[in-house]
Amino acid sequence: MARIVLEDGFGIRPGAQAGRIFSEDEQSKLQQIRARLLAGEPIQYVLGKALFFGYFFKVDPSVLIPRQETEELVDWVLSCLKKAGNSAPTLLDIGLGSGCIGISLKARFPGLQLYGLEKSPAALSVALENAGQILGDKPFHFLEGDILHESSRDLFPALDVVVSNPPYIPRQEENWMPDHVLRHEPALALFVDHEDSLLFYRVIAAFALEKLRPGGALFFECNEFNASQVVDLLADMGFSSVELRADISGADRMVMAVAVGR
Repeated sequence: MARIVLEDGFGIRPGAQAGRIFSEDEQSKLQQIRARLLAGEPIQYVLGKALFFGYFFKVDPSVLIPRQETEELVDWVLSCLKKAGNSAPTLLDIGLGSGCIGISLKARFPGLQLYGLEKSPAALSVALENAGQILGDKPFHFLEGDILHESSRDLFPALDVVVSNPPYIPRQEENWMPDHVLRHEPALALFVDHEDSLLFYRVIAAFALEKLRPGGALFFECNEFNASQVVDLLADMGFSSVELRADISGADRMVMAVAVGR
């Protein structure tokens, strides 16, 4: 944590500036950072940025902090894009948050036609800022909307890939969550306020069946405790080649499914 503060907060690499004396302003800034960390605030929110897939993303309490497990999902999607042989595929990232998934994919696969959908105006503002900072003049299309509302589902063209890290934590699991997550990260992006804990998976999958071209792929990040249910759901809905993958810690976290032609 000290290394991250020095590198990301002050631009100091450990050992590179031995004996460097902090200015009064820097000492004041360091004390403010220290106080916020001791109060339990996540370091990414304290510094206002998070490293994800080799890029720094602006983060604030309106968006989830990008996580290592999601980097693995991005890597899987990127690998499939490269294998598909389509130089200009169309991809929709549903529930942008900071935009880390879609923006990282566009940055590594410039021909990607990137679309994004985000319900929260504050989160969308963060995603737009990140896209401008990381993608520069590369085109993208981020829109405000709620995938649960039919009007939002008519905003997009035919797609080759749909990817989403939707809210997937049932409210009854709230007591299992770390305190710093509950106190600081947006509940809108974490919890399913519905008896159907697979609500977003069900709605997004139905949308994907309508919008994906034959052979198009749907990717989800999911809760390790209901990942098998997501697999069964997609198979029952008519997707083929449904694949479940574990993350680096061994938790079932990622699902991919292929839409067949109708």
